[in-house]
Amino acid sequence: MKLAIISDIHGNLEALTKALSIIDEKRVDEIVCLGDVVGYGANPNECLDLVRKRCSVVIKGNHDEAALDPGGPHDFNPIAQQAIDWTAGALIPENRDYLRARPMVCRIEEALLVHSSPRSPELWEYVVSTENALDALRSFEERICFIGHTHVPGIFSPSGRSKTVTKEERHLVNVGSIGQPRDGNPMLAFGIFDSDAWSYELVRSEYDILRAAEKIIAAGLPRELGYRLMYGM
Repeated sequence: MKLAIISDIHGNLEALTKALSIIDEKRVDEIVCLGDVVGYGANPNECLDLVRKRCSVVIKGNHDEAALDPGGPHDFNPIAQQAIDWTAGALIPENRDYLRARPMVCRIEEALLVHSSPRSPELWEYVVSTENALDALRSFEERICFIGHTHVPGIFSPSGRSKTVTKEERHLVNVGSIGQPRDGNPMLAFGIFDSDAWSYELVRSEYDILRAAEKIIAAGLPRELGYRLMYGM
C-alpha cells in the first residue's frame, strides 16, 4: 500500500491544495491526516471539507481539540490562543462534530498513526530530541509510527536519527507540516510511505505563501501568523 501522510495543515488552504495536487500525481492508494487541520490559518472550514473528502483516516490534533473548547486549560502562547478563539468562532457545526469524533490513534497494517508522541497521545508531548524519540519508540509495538505536532520532519530509530527507513529497525517518522513548517524551510512538507517496498519519501514544495499570509491578515488574525509562513518558523 502506498500512503500519503499529511499533518498540521492549520487552516492553510493554499498549502493543502498544492499538496493534494502533488499527491494526485504520485498515485497513492490512500491519504491519511495526522491532525491539526485547523488553527493559525484563515480557512479552517475549507481545509476540513477537503480533508473529509480526500482522507481515509484523520487523527485528532491538539489544535483541533482546543478549537472545540477554546476556554479549556490549553498550553498556548497568546498568539496561538487568539487563533484558537478565532477558529472556534469560525467553525460550522458540521465540522465541529467531525473534529469531536476524530480518534487519537489509528493503525494501518504495520503502521501506527498519532498526532504527537505515541507514549501518551492525550498529553500532546513533543518529540524534539533523540531522547524523546527513544522514549516514544519504547511505547509502541508496530514496526513504524508516523507523527506530526512539532512541524519539523525527521526519522528516528533505536540507533538515533536516520536518513531513511528500513525493515531491519523500527522507526518513528515525523512527516513535518503542510501549513506551517518550523524547520527554517517555508516549503510545505508531507510523507509518502510504501509498505510493500518499505520505503519513505519526504516531499517538500513551494506554494502560494503570500496569498496564505494575506488571508490571515485580512481575517483579523495576528499578523505574525502570516509573516512566519515566509520564514518557516
